[in-house]
Amino acid sequence: MAQNNRSQWDAGRFIKTLTYFDVIPFLSCLQRLFNRSIHQKKENLKTTKPMGMILVAGATGGVGKRVVQRLIKDNYRVRALVRDPQRGREMLGDQVELFEADITIPETLTPALMKDISAVVCCTGVRVQPVEGDTPTREKYYQGIKFYMPEVVDSPEIVDYQGIKNLVQAAAKNLEPGKQLLFDFKNPTDDLKETWGAVDDVVMGGVSESSIRLIDQAALFSGIVSTANSGGFVSVRTRNFNPPLNLSEYEGVELRVKGDGQRYKFILRSESKWDGISYCYSFDTQKDSWVDVRIPFQALIPVFRAKTLKDVPAFDSSQVYALQLMLSKFEYDGGLNPNFQPGGFALQVETIKAYGGEIKPQFIMISSAGVTRPGRPGINLEEEPPAVRMNDQLGGILTWKLRGEDAVRESGLAYTIIRPCALTEEPGGKALVFDQGDNIRGKVSRDDIAELCLQTLEQPKACHVTFEVKEADSSVNSLDWDSLFFRLIKD
Repeated sequence: MAQNNRSQWDAGRFIKTLTYFDVIPFLSCLQRLFNRSIHQKKENLKTTKPMGMILVAGATGGVGKRVVQRLIKDNYRVRALVRDPQRGREMLGDQVELFEADITIPETLTPALMKDISAVVCCTGVRVQPVEGDTPTREKYYQGIKFYMPEVVDSPEIVDYQGIKNLVQAAAKNLEPGKQLLFDFKNPTDDLKETWGAVDDVVMGGVSESSIRLIDQAALFSGIVSTANSGGFVSVRTRNFNPPLNLSEYEGVELRVKGDGQRYKFILRSESKWDGISYCYSFDTQKDSWVDVRIPFQALIPVFRAKTLKDVPAFDSSQVYALQLMLSKFEYDGGLNPNFQPGGFALQVETIKAYGGEIKPQFIMISSAGVTRPGRPGINLEEEPPAVRMNDQLGGILTWKLRGEDAVRESGLAYTIIRPCALTEEPGGKALVFDQGDNIRGKVSRDDIAELCLQTLEQPKACHVTFEVKEADSSVNSLDWDSLFFRLIKD
């Protein structure tokens, strides 16, 4: 009598897999009712912008709240760093994600603050208020629309220098020029475990079993792969992103992994179907060694159930629905994986990034015109704005802003430092004048500075520059932003 070589098939694990990935909608809906995660709260966020969220610090200030409003209007995803979430929600509305933190307390600037962030707009600054008992006869400080004898709240050194330094250091840990961090398993957030799940050959009748677990500074994809029951593959896959990731500005995906010497596959999907076309790339690992694996989108192979496809569209990086890691007995079209070994396996993953993007500003700092003028030889203080004349009385406010600028320049990030002249509450829409050297005087609307921040995010020419800005006398329907930035000289 022939021996039965089939192993016990786990129907329960099969159902569990399909439920986790929403293949069985009814059961999946029940599961979500009892397992509400941050991942699902984000499903209603829609964007037409490339992958990445904009972090706005100082989001409830005069410029910051306008920056938030302008970004949302242009379909950016926005995270606002606020000290008071209730006040933040009242001011900024429901379309912005709030994160409670304080730039002067570095312990609050956690990895979760920078998750999915592609750029930071920093509008923070010490608050200037009238001195108690101020009278019209005393020397006044021009603050846009108010004249008063000023005093600063908090310390310019702590806020405008140390706070900026804390924020830029937190950003530099997560942002790289031309790259977008997609998954950071070194600094996992609470929702990460709700994103990835196992898809093994149990879905085809096999008995292999894998999992992905967060270990020290990495994710561990491991388990047992078996060829019993005509099986022979294990994988972990993300739930579908909603909305899909837009990686159209990048060349490919970069993995940092440590493996066991076997050959694995990285898979992307540009449609939401559970069993649709997958785009694959095979890569070898070095046993117990960390390696960086670059996967160009152009090198992806279109595949359906391990069979290559011809006459199908190239991978659409503008709508990435899911990522997947796989260890399989087979390569493509029935060919065997030359490095495959059944039994135990282990692949550690540190990060997954998009790479090859055009370098654009990653840290935009709103500073102030006049920061280099206190103590500058040849300065006629009578011609200078009160902030310059009263720098010492205001705790060295401009001096510490300049120190904050230096921290940004030294960060290694692609930065832009904007120095507005006196900020006003007047309506925007004026022509703007850019200058460098910190010599111009004038005024500029907060509305126009918010629009300038928006435009700077998309300007490669704005990287590594510092400039002053004021409004011109005339109003305009539209500005030639390319020409304005083209004239700027890099620091």
